[in-house]
Amino acid sequence: MDLHGLITAIRTLTILPVPGSDAERPANSFYFFPLVGEIIGGAVLLVVWLVAGKLGWNSGAAWAGVFVSVCLTRALHLDGLSDTVDAFFAAQTRERRLEIMKDPHVGAFGVAAIVLALLCKAVALERLCSTGHWSWIILPIVLSRTVMVLVAVSLPYARVEGGKAQAFFAGARKAHFWVAGVAAVLFCFLHAGSIGLFASAAALTMGLCMLRWMKRNFGGATGDLLGFAGETTECVLYFFLALIPVFI
Repeated sequence: MDLHGLITAIRTLTILPVPGSDAERPANSFYFFPLVGEIIGGAVLLVVWLVAGKLGWNSGAAWAGVFVSVCLTRALHLDGLSDTVDAFFAAQTRERRLEIMKDPHVGAFGVAAIVLALLCKAVALERLCSTGHWSWIILPIVLSRTVMVLVAVSLPYARVEGGKAQAFFAGARKAHFWVAGVAAVLFCFLHAGSIGLFASAAALTMGLCMLRWMKRNFGGATGDLLGFAGETTECVLYFFLALIPVFI
């Protein structure tokens, strides 16, 4: 396993500066996507715990956590979410959808998707703060990055003319997902026990559903669709994790 892949993963998924050279095969960064999710999740957890635990301000902690997440990821996945939602609702053909996704402008559907995603995360984080389930905060962040790997290794690159993410898709192999998947499940189990395993199973189910949806509507995947998969998985998992304390 090429440790240069870790450098590429950090540079791809975050704004953090790291020394060293990138992996010769960008796809080797997929091995480390869950680990980078741990790094991002740890930062979010730390900020949320400090604001909520030390200041007693749960709603402020939730929004602080969302802010840190957006800054660390430079809103890259939110951009993919908005582009994908705009394309899906604005066009009827695969070709037109892919064309719209390249447009730098953001439509009403895209804006609504971003707002709803941020609200969902903030509300869920506030709930997890109030119930004291601190470690659960990391789970959606780790698993959403793992679902991105699942999409990349399962679908071809959708653009015939190529694109920025094509190099990642070209070298993607099933082994990348198996290593990333095992690591993600282990992380989640260590953080939350059986709840971590439940969240892992839910993430896999969502990932498999999105694979079918992307293949049918886009003919494959792109960098934007990876961002869409990550954001959608993260939001849905946060929502259900916030609901679990009601039943236990």
